[in-house]
Amino acid sequence: MKKTTRILALLLLAVMLVAVFASCGKKNPSRSETLVVGYSPFNEKFSPFFSETAYDADVYQMTQLSLLTSDRQGNVILKGIEGEKIAYNGTEYTYYGPANLTITENQDGTVDYAFTLRQDLKFSDGTPLTIDDVIFTMYVLSDPTYDGSSTFFALPIKGMKEYRAGMDTLLNLVYAAGRENTDYTYWTANEQTTFWTKYDAATLALAEEIVAYVRAAYDDETISVSDCAGAWGFEVAENGVMKDFADALEAEYGAAVADMINTENAGSSVDDLFPGLDAYSTKAITFGETAANISGIVKTGQYSMTITTTKVDATAIYQLGVSITPMHYYGNTAKYDYDNNKFGFDKGDLSSVRAKTTKPMGAGPYKFNKFKDGVVYFEANELYFKGAPKTKYINFQQCMTDDDKTNGVITGTIDITDPSFSTKTIKQIQDANGGNLNGSKITVNTVDNLGYGYIGMCATVLNVGGERASDASKNLRKAFGTIFSVYRELSVDSYYGDRASVINYPISNTSWAAPQATDEGYEVAFSKNAQGEALYTSGMTAEQKYAAALEGAKTFFIAAGYTWDEATGKFTAAPTGASLEYEAWIPADGTGDHPSFMILDEASKALKTIGITLKIKDLTNSSELWTALKANQVAIWCAAWGASVDPDMYQIYFSGDDENAAGGSNYQYQIADAELNRLILAARGTTNQASRKAMYKQCLDIIIDWAVEIPTYQRQNAIIFSTERVNLDSVTPDITTFYGWMAKIENTVRK
Repeated sequence: MKKTTRILALLLLAVMLVAVFASCGKKNPSRSETLVVGYSPFNEKFSPFFSETAYDADVYQMTQLSLLTSDRQGNVILKGIEGEKIAYNGTEYTYYGPANLTITENQDGTVDYAFTLRQDLKFSDGTPLTIDDVIFTMYVLSDPTYDGSSTFFALPIKGMKEYRAGMDTLLNLVYAAGRENTDYTYWTANEQTTFWTKYDAATLALAEEIVAYVRAAYDDETISVSDCAGAWGFEVAENGVMKDFADALEAEYGAAVADMINTENAGSSVDDLFPGLDAYSTKAITFGETAANISGIVKTGQYSMTITTTKVDATAIYQLGVSITPMHYYGNTAKYDYDNNKFGFDKGDLSSVRAKTTKPMGAGPYKFNKFKDGVVYFEANELYFKGAPKTKYINFQQCMTDDDKTNGVITGTIDITDPSFSTKTIKQIQDANGGNLNGSKITVNTVDNLGYGYIGMCATVLNVGGERASDASKNLRKAFGTIFSVYRELSVDSYYGDRASVINYPISNTSWAAPQATDEGYEVAFSKNAQGEALYTSGMTAEQKYAAALEGAKTFFIAAGYTWDEATGKFTAAPTGASLEYEAWIPADGTGDHPSFMILDEASKALKTIGITLKIKDLTNSSELWTALKANQVAIWCAAWGASVDPDMYQIYFSGDDENAAGGSNYQYQIADAELNRLILAARGTTNQASRKAMYKQCLDIIIDWAVEIPTYQRQNAIIFSTERVNLDSVTPDITTFYGWMAKIENTVRK
């Protein structure tokens, strides 16, 4: 369960931290040669190993050089040293990177990834960069005690499991042993007692903090613990006490104490609630046999190496492009001896890496100078392999709201930023530009968001006779899908205008696997009736389409087993397990503020005319939706998915088989289709993009046939530039979702 965005918390925090906003208005003494970028708040974990937010990640990425790079469509560049010429939008671009990569699929099913580095690379302090730095980085990410966000260690690299076996952190082992453990082979009774005392105190204090926060937010000290917990996305029994809330926190997070506090806190830090946690979370315990090295990571020369995976995994290439971190800075060169299984640090001891969490260093375009008063200060890296950046100084300046970002560009304190592309933001920009979106003050660049909006339907809640996969159940869901789909254009256009577009497949349009209107077999979602006949013809008015959709929905309800009464023109009875009344949940702040709200509202009105009741539950707290979804209490809901560069569908749609667990997010749809499972695994098992695209199209057709997801909209994100202070000809051309403005930041010039 992710609760990384607490809307109420941010609103109140904004009130409390007005003083911080002033930092967005301070002018730098060297402003004339400094480019200022407006950013959302930082957590100061500027580490390629341990960053937790996108904003902190942007800070370390300014200083780093990734082993692999990609083009504007997200495709990995395999010949970075020579450079690859790839056309985009009618222009041919050459992409360079620090390495070449050759991929060989072997007859035994294993795959070799052979890397060769450029031999002229240097870190920003002048130290030469070699393959030893890459190997050091990969061993940090593979260490049994590594607890950052990277999942490099989960790749099917030969020998990875053996290397990570037999060792774990004291935290994980003590927690797994439980409060009643009496075996003190690997830790003392005092260590165990101290841990559980602090753990229980931390969860209780966290529960108390959340309850106090919610009560203060609503100015009501009588709100029950269970209601406060519910407002925070946790289910606690009616009349529950603080201990019950603490138990709910433990049930959700287990040994992941830092994640629990960082995610759920209402102001406190890990150090506040669990002082001394590092003594448990960073201490390694060897309790069994553990390999001395990862056999699939092999050094073949001073500037070359090979990684061997035990099977084809199409997603692996995106994990292999690690930041090449300097071993002499993050580790200890005296502890590196490849031939004797020493990799720059003692296995199980990442203290040297953790010590540099707030001060990144690498071979990227800029050097990190300092973080002070909400501002990150960078200086150009004269040794950058693409040449010294043209702007010597760049500041990332912390702002708390979108208004701060936009006003900063208008008033001259910020040059580049990324406000939410809302109607309010657009009006601010147009007012500044004399009525235009692009003008003398601000220039706007938009790209499709890496994700999409959808309406979901749970197959185990919305079905006929308890059979989620039956034709009748699919027809029931298709009835709703048909009436929802016809109002998508109206709703999306009303909410976003030209800042979003309707999509017809449950996949982000940014993906290379997304079907295009010109592709064979492309169809508008839910545009046929139960007999397979097209509902719409060219030249139809909107009202004619709405009427046709209602007739189409009627055919599906009948096919699902609903009883139609010709005399009244309404459905009068539902088949077993189904209903004449359903509820749709939508997190629209209780005010209808959501891009899909009009869809539900118009569909509800239309369905009412044929005897079907659709109630709309407008949530003020979106966390209620995710809690209810996990409890299988929601038939229909509105939300949005985030996406990744690779279109792998395992996480959302895979329902599990004899060898593989279900995807972690399939609890929402409860889709269970053997052919879909087969295709998802098959697509993972090949690197041929054309084959994968064809298989994913089959997957998308199956998902549409199940009617568990109605694809709704693809919205846009915006980057705004000061027309007055940024040389727009120097900005990265043809910015895309996968190739942002920072991709060629070394060329960006301030006027």
